[in-house]
Amino acid sequence: MGFKPSDLWRTPEVNPVNKKARSVPILNPIDRHGRVFFFSWMGFMLAFWAWYTFPPLLSVTIKKDLNLTSEEVANSNIVSLVATLLVRFAAGPLCDLLGSRKVFSLILLVGSIPIGLAPLIKDATGLYIIRFFIGILGGSFVPCQVWCTGWFDKNVVGTANALSGGWGNAGGGITYFIMPAVYDSLVHRHGHTSGEAWRITFIVPLVCLITCGLGLLFLCDDTPMGKWSDRHENVQQNLETQGISGKVVAITGNIADREPPSSSTSPSRAPSDIEKADPEKPKLTGDLTVTEAIETAQGETVVKPTFRDSLPVVFSLHALFHTATYACSFGGELAVNSILGAYYLKNFPHLGQTNASNYAALFGFLNFVTRPLGGVVGDMLYNYFGRNLWLKKIWIHVCGLLTGALLILIGMLDPHDLGTMVGLIVLMAVFHEAGNGANFALVPHVYPHANGVLSGLTGAGGNLGGVVFAIIFRYMDNGTNYAKGFWVIGIMHIILNLAVCWIPPIPKGQIGGR
Repeated sequence: MGFKPSDLWRTPEVNPVNKKARSVPILNPIDRHGRVFFFSWMGFMLAFWAWYTFPPLLSVTIKKDLNLTSEEVANSNIVSLVATLLVRFAAGPLCDLLGSRKVFSLILLVGSIPIGLAPLIKDATGLYIIRFFIGILGGSFVPCQVWCTGWFDKNVVGTANALSGGWGNAGGGITYFIMPAVYDSLVHRHGHTSGEAWRITFIVPLVCLITCGLGLLFLCDDTPMGKWSDRHENVQQNLETQGISGKVVAITGNIADREPPSSSTSPSRAPSDIEKADPEKPKLTGDLTVTEAIETAQGETVVKPTFRDSLPVVFSLHALFHTATYACSFGGELAVNSILGAYYLKNFPHLGQTNASNYAALFGFLNFVTRPLGGVVGDMLYNYFGRNLWLKKIWIHVCGLLTGALLILIGMLDPHDLGTMVGLIVLMAVFHEAGNGANFALVPHVYPHANGVLSGLTGAGGNLGGVVFAIIFRYMDNGTNYAKGFWVIGIMHIILNLAVCWIPPIPKGQIGGR
């Protein structure tokens, strides 16, 4: 189905089996699907903003106030990514176990605690501790994407995930504007000292996080069909309303290795256990066939994760592919976002802290467009070329390889002309951030019944890449040779993308992901 402008505000058509929306009502937060979409991107944006509250003021104001060295500043950037890696890895299975809405709210509310304690920092040790626990907020990406995947159907899930993730990632740009602006206002208009002002700025993200965390907890639902604990029964009831009876959503066996059903028969049941719909109604609501309806129910009913069933997903080639490519795209973005303000200030010292932060903010702000672009292109390739998932996968590699080439170019040139620097960073950001959206346009297809596990693993891979790349920046002339760091991580982007390009997009015989 093609895009119509009215899709932006009208109540969306839904899949009759799983009740997922077939369009994204971006401008309609009153609609239940639109409300979930709003809180998905808003929650992640606030979390990302709060996660990166330190970098805009760290290289000058906080560094001077806490008597930090350049090495200690670089170390704190690494520390801030470690907790996020752990939280993302755990958040995936928790989303499959408890439901992504509860996990999302929990991360926002727990993550607000270290934000509230940030003003108490006195030295480098305190900075490390607080930034480590603030890293909890970075884990909000996983429930954001899992929640969106649970509310939007295959034809638009890439777009929904890319929009929510991209607008959320833009929090990394927003923080570069808001934190210096609030700081400057407190110093120049309200007479606070520099040490007082940077501490007071943390009140703003603290209030926003608590408000949003409570809002999504009390104003939204777990799934389009109600409570998370009732999802299996609700899917079964939806099938029965379409004239399909029998226990077709019972899932047995290994979640990573399912054989496709023949005709309208469940793989774990005898043909007599499932009754076909009325022969005069070969198509269901929304133009689904009986077979498609059953496959949707079986493939997209998320199973309760167990250690034994999760292992084949964790150690699959497809998990390796997404972990590697997302380590490049999102991991690279995290590392670049941490040092970009300092890089501008080093090459263009006349800018000062605030203006350097404003230029650095552009990299994060581009996520409003670039990450959604990655998902939209992925969905277009899927919808207009015969639902060919190889095209979604190739698009991921195109983004990764071009990003690597541009990172190498920036690092080799080390621009000292401001226009050249900004132009190259913007061009690099287009493909770098589109790669994030492209990745999560494909993830929902791979193991739909274990989507949280794969999403958490992929998200953790992004943070692992961020840690590795941040360490590289840290050891480039004691954290000061940013240009060298750029071309080194650019080479890594190219090598990792080529190393996994042969892996097929989804497992053989998998149900529900097509």
